[in-house]
Amino acid sequence: MSVSVISQDTPWPEIPALMLPALGETALMVGIVMLFVVSLGGVVGVVLFNTSPRGLFPQRGVHRVLSWIVNMGRSLPFLVLMAAIIPFTFWLTGTTIGIPAAVVPMIAAGIPFFGRLVDNALRELPGEVTAVGLVCGGSRWQIIRSAQLSEALPAIVAAITLNLISMIEYSAIAGTIGAGGIGYLAVVYGYQRFDNHIMIATIVVLIALIQTIQFFGDRLVAALRHPQGTSL
Repeated sequence: MSVSVISQDTPWPEIPALMLPALGETALMVGIVMLFVVSLGGVVGVVLFNTSPRGLFPQRGVHRVLSWIVNMGRSLPFLVLMAAIIPFTFWLTGTTIGIPAAVVPMIAAGIPFFGRLVDNALRELPGEVTAVGLVCGGSRWQIIRSAQLSEALPAIVAAITLNLISMIEYSAIAGTIGAGGIGYLAVVYGYQRFDNHIMIATIVVLIALIQTIQFFGDRLVAALRHPQGTSL
């Protein structure tokens, strides 16, 4: 007597119909998060550097406090952070599931990470970059924009690439709280329903997506690495 086993795997031709909406949700999440991370995290990094002894407005106390906050924000694994700020997320968004609930902890994790990367990029600049701006009589904003950020642009683009990849990884983890996206597809279909086809497709798509972002990020960084003069 033979027993026929019905496969639980989603047929390959049906996978794009599930994968494309999930990719769109992931792109939406990551896009919203990166807007906040790059803008707010960039400000944090600039302030962190310029309150240091090498900066435009050294403030030892402010620098120490801000550095401590940034380090604290980077200390918690994303899954722990996501669970720890659930009350704040609910207060802010009115929900603990879905894309709004995922965006809040992703932003909270991304800002200190990107801020530290920007700080490191600025610290790699020669001290003469800021000194030349001061000698030329530029304002603080002019020096930050036209000297510091301009000279550190390749390193900042590399930091954005790294942060973007991290946010895609975080969005996959956020799928565990029903945030949608590729992570949710992998958890609900691939893991809970033991759908091997979905799991394989998710892994392949994530690898291809990360490799593509890293490739174009590296090309852009290489194109920006050329001698730059300090102009105010």
